[in-house]
Amino acid sequence: MSDTLAAGEAARDAVGDVFPHLLKSWRQKRRISQLDLALTAGVSQRHVSFLESGRAKPSRRMILQLSECLEVPLRDRNQWLTAAGFAPVFKTRPLDDPQMSLVMSAIEKILENHEPYPAVVLDRAWNIRMANAPFDLLTSLFGDDLWTRLGEGNGDGQARNLMRLFFHPDGIRPFVTNWSIAAPLLWHRAEREAETVGGEDMKRELEALAALQDPDTLRPPDNAGLLPVLPLDVEMNGLKVSLFTVISTFGTAQDVTADELRIEQLFPADEATAQLFESMAGAE
Repeated sequence: MSDTLAAGEAARDAVGDVFPHLLKSWRQKRRISQLDLALTAGVSQRHVSFLESGRAKPSRRMILQLSECLEVPLRDRNQWLTAAGFAPVFKTRPLDDPQMSLVMSAIEKILENHEPYPAVVLDRAWNIRMANAPFDLLTSLFGDDLWTRLGEGNGDGQARNLMRLFFHPDGIRPFVTNWSIAAPLLWHRAEREAETVGGEDMKRELEALAALQDPDTLRPPDNAGLLPVLPLDVEMNGLKVSLFTVISTFGTAQDVTADELRIEQLFPADEATAQLFESMAGAE
């Protein structure tokens, strides 16, 4: 056999090994048995077993069907398709793409309607892609050079990132008065989210920040199942702010960018905070 033919067969074998691994790892990540996945997808357990072992090759339709049943993010569905030798299906459009205009219009309306309270749009690595004026006003209270201190938004290629805002030594930790409650909840929420969506970029961010945290922050929170929302109490320059967060996502997105976006809205947790934001909006 020629070297060219041997290399071609080796490449095909390598590709053939990738899809079974992806299917099995995502099924285990979702804690679903082969039987349950088979019943949901409308195929036999034997077929799922053969796909995971590499004894059967998936069709394009089967890949999309199984990935839908397992709620695999669109970026990773493209990876499944590529691993099985098919072309990716889902586009990754920039936010300023004309075909994203409907999505952007909806997001802008949500951010605007949430004023005078803060709201941001995040990607799956928790980079801030958009923010309303109250959010920018809130972060400015921590210093006009806040993002520069974090090494972000100053022309070095780094995006503003919500995790670095909280967990970087030069971030807002000194101002968070309920840090022992909020920090572990936020940290482990980010860990779970990175695992759920297969966010390798978020995992790298967490690894970099983990070395800067104390053990209590990294320890799983005891009250994680008791709190329906993430509470955040902040005090700076004599001002006390009490907030909680609500998250919205695009559940039927057919674009990778839209699929990975989520809107984080901060609501006042007490009347004093509500009045503060309303007065700041009126002063502009």
